[in-house]
Amino acid sequence: MAIVIQLDVMMAKRKIGLMELAEKVNITPANLSILKNNKARAIRFSTLEEICSVLDCQPGDIIEYVKEEKNE
Repeated sequence: MAIVIQLDVMMAKRKIGLMELAEKVNITPANLSILKNNKARAIRFSTLEEICSVLDCQPGDIIEYVKEEKNE
C-alpha cells in the first residue's frame, strides 16, 4: 500500500482516544478504527477536514505516501 495513514500517531500526540475522536468528528468508532488501522479504501474530504480540525493538524500529518519497491 502506497498511502499510509498515521492517524494513531497524531491521536497519541494529541492524547485523544478513538471514542472521543469519533464523537467529535461525528463518525462511527468502527469506521474510524478502519481508517486508523490502514484498512480504509477511501476517505471523504469532509471527514479529513473534520479530523484535521479536531486534531489541529494538516492532512500531511496523518497521510503519508510511501513509494512501493518493485520486485524484478
